[in-house]
Amino acid sequence: MTKDSIQYGATLIEYDIDFVDRKTLGIKVLPDGTVSLKAPINATLDDIRNKVHHRAAWILRQKRYFESFGTPTTERQYISGESHLYLGRQYMLRIKEGERNAVHYQNNILEVVCQNKKEAGRVLQLWYLERAQIKFPEYAKPIIEQFVAYGVQPKSVGIRKMEKRWGYCTTDGNIYLNPRLICAPRCCIEYVITHELCHLVHRNHTKEFYALLSKEMPHWEKWKNKLERMMI
Repeated sequence: MTKDSIQYGATLIEYDIDFVDRKTLGIKVLPDGTVSLKAPINATLDDIRNKVHHRAAWILRQKRYFESFGTPTTERQYISGESHLYLGRQYMLRIKEGERNAVHYQNNILEVVCQNKKEAGRVLQLWYLERAQIKFPEYAKPIIEQFVAYGVQPKSVGIRKMEKRWGYCTTDGNIYLNPRLICAPRCCIEYVITHELCHLVHRNHTKEFYALLSKEMPHWEKWKNKLERMMI
């Protein structure tokens, strides 16, 4: 990973460059404001800087867009009254002491039962992981069946913690999903699954890749944008 920057008017635009096996430069602005580039292995810094400068106005618009949603609360206290998401729905947390750890949800209440209230965060995160292990394969199954028509099938669909990705597909056909997706609506999860399955057909983000993605999920941009706005 290489760090670089350009000056655009009075603004310094900093970005990370990942040199990979691809033909074109890909630019992505993440919800936290980070600018991430994927560049061809043989690309020069001068070429990259020229292209970033050409896209600078768009980059700044994206950064302002994410800033308009405020700073996400990353430090959770896991106390009663706090707001938490599950499958895109907002729930109010209720912490109760009990002999056995458990999580229940009904109406707009997400109830965490634990022996020690200080353990509420750990209990809830374990529950999220358990739900992801159930829901992700359930959502993936019909989508995987659609891709049989293209002669591809993933070796596995697993879960892996990631800082800046919702999912990724390995070169040998394993798909991994970010467990935080369990907080997002089902359609957002299905978008990530479909996106990664498209990589089994087209490795890079080419026109053919996006044509396939649009064919299999016509409104994918809507769910991609919703997912990025959620900042989960």
